[in-house]
Amino acid sequence: MTMVRTPPPLPVRDKAAARALSPMLNRLAEERATGVLVREHGTLYLAEGRVVHAESPLAPGLDVLLTAHGTLAAAAWQRAAAAAEGPLHAAELLLESGLLPSGALELCHLDALYDAGYFALAPSSTPGRFHYEGAPRTGPLPSVPVVALERETLRRRLQLHRLWPDPAADTAPLIRADPLPHRDTGPCAPAGPARRTPVAPRQRAVLDRVDGTRTAADIARELGRQAFHTLVDVRRLAAAGHLGPLAPAVPVPVPAAPPPTAPEQARNLPPPLPPVTDPDIALLKRLRDALEAL
Repeated sequence: MTMVRTPPPLPVRDKAAARALSPMLNRLAEERATGVLVREHGTLYLAEGRVVHAESPLAPGLDVLLTAHGTLAAAAWQRAAAAAEGPLHAAELLLESGLLPSGALELCHLDALYDAGYFALAPSSTPGRFHYEGAPRTGPLPSVPVVALERETLRRRLQLHRLWPDPAADTAPLIRADPLPHRDTGPCAPAGPARRTPVAPRQRAVLDRVDGTRTAADIARELGRQAFHTLVDVRRLAAAGHLGPLAPAVPVPVPAAPPPTAPEQARNLPPPLPPVTDPDIALLKRLRDALEAL
């Protein structure tokens, strides 16, 4: 009787690990590591495995969110930033001096953290690098678990996809859509395409700054808004046909040079070789002729 052994089951990857936006970040959270995780589109600062701060070139910083709408005077932030190391220490100085209410600071801090964290966890073409230590210490400002940041990032991705699935307008310079042609609205007018949906005041502020050079991140900084909220407005405007991404410039093909004419080819030919006058070569030819005559 032949014994048939059942092969061992294949290893099954953890479903939670498969959904992780950054496996490295999850390992650092499990290790309760402290340091700085540098990714292609942003940086995450960890203290004992929790995210205490995030930065991204695509998102306004804490200073912009605090000073844009009068929560804090710009001069007060500049003085605190000059006396501190990093934005979190500057915020703590303002909190200790009584220039900033704790509730307003915590709200802006979390807004800036989730905003920059969304871009820092975006898909990247290069691996992340983690530097142990160097992260801000755990202070009075709230920190965020890694799992909470990833969950919120996934929720925001899904929201943007449902609004408008094309992400091209997120990072490219934005341009206004061509105006719709005028259509007669009389009782005998033929049916035609419906008018674009009206623009809400919040979206109008975004649309007014579309000039073919500004990106969504540029507009967010000018308005003092979170970059993700600006992306929501941009996607809605794109879905309504009000704007779109600027198409990349197409390189102009260089015409090929015409083939040379016969006189030109003759001019480009190398000069003919001189006749052979070496006596050794002449002797070899006579020997060859003598051998062929035998």
